[in-house]
Amino acid sequence: MLLHDGMWTFDYGVAVEVWGVDRTEAGVPRFELRRCSVDRRTVAGDAGLLLSATHGLEGLRDADLVLVPGSSDPTAPVAPGVRAALCEAADLGKPVVGMCGGAFALAQAGLLKGRRATTHWLLADRLRRLHPDVRVEQEALYVEDGGVWTSAGTASLIDLCLHLVRTDHGAQVAATIARRMVTPPHRPGNQRPYIEVPVPPVDEEQDALARTVDWARDNLHRRMTVRELAQRAHMSERTFARRFTRLTGATPHRWLLHQRLLLAQHLLETSRLPVQAIAERCGFGSAALLRRHFSAYFATTPTGYRQGFRRL
Repeated sequence: MLLHDGMWTFDYGVAVEVWGVDRTEAGVPRFELRRCSVDRRTVAGDAGLLLSATHGLEGLRDADLVLVPGSSDPTAPVAPGVRAALCEAADLGKPVVGMCGGAFALAQAGLLKGRRATTHWLLADRLRRLHPDVRVEQEALYVEDGGVWTSAGTASLIDLCLHLVRTDHGAQVAATIARRMVTPPHRPGNQRPYIEVPVPPVDEEQDALARTVDWARDNLHRRMTVRELAQRAHMSERTFARRFTRLTGATPHRWLLHQRLLLAQHLLETSRLPVQAIAERCGFGSAALLRRHFSAYFATTPTGYRQGFRRL
């Protein structure tokens, strides 16, 4: 982990909790969390906390993963030596992670040029303005593009760190760490529910749309089309799709898939139903289709997820 003055201690705390605590007795691999700074000096984090380094910037060179925390001033200039060290790590094929406002440091190093990235929604416009060559995805909890990772604010850091553990070490290890942290092992969704937007006045069409959304959520076992949902809302398909996306933050097809996967996740955790039965109850029709979508979304199979997260 790169240490620098003004860094957010929350970012540091998340990294320590995930990779800096010895949980080998619970079957978690032994990690070495290096704290790297320029000339191995102690840095002053936010809130008056002093953080001591274990390595200089050379410690980033042969690390398996490089973490760059955000800071109280995300637009502060990044030292040339730090930029060079981050670029060297990326050139060597090391995953580099910008934690929340850490995306600005990666952008200054040129690691986000032409790439997709995210950051806290309050900082997204500033990132676009200062680095127009970055494709900012404001609503994402975290984004990966070409081995460079970025995350949204605060709690999404936990989401990303657990995802990185899950990718490298499997769902069971990530679940064990999540349980010790008393946090969900996976939190689907995006930043949209947290972004401040003006609340539009409720009208009759909105009521009809909300009722249709509720009906769809209660009938996920059924095959349903956008035309059918639009007819229930008494709208044309085009108007329905536009209003639906504005309300939920996703297209009807994407929203339905997400809801079906959430239901499958819940049934895998709380029931002993066979995967085929869960697929039918969630509207996938076949276990093969459920496995395909589940694996793409959660980076594990339904059976693997059940073994790691079942509450029974």
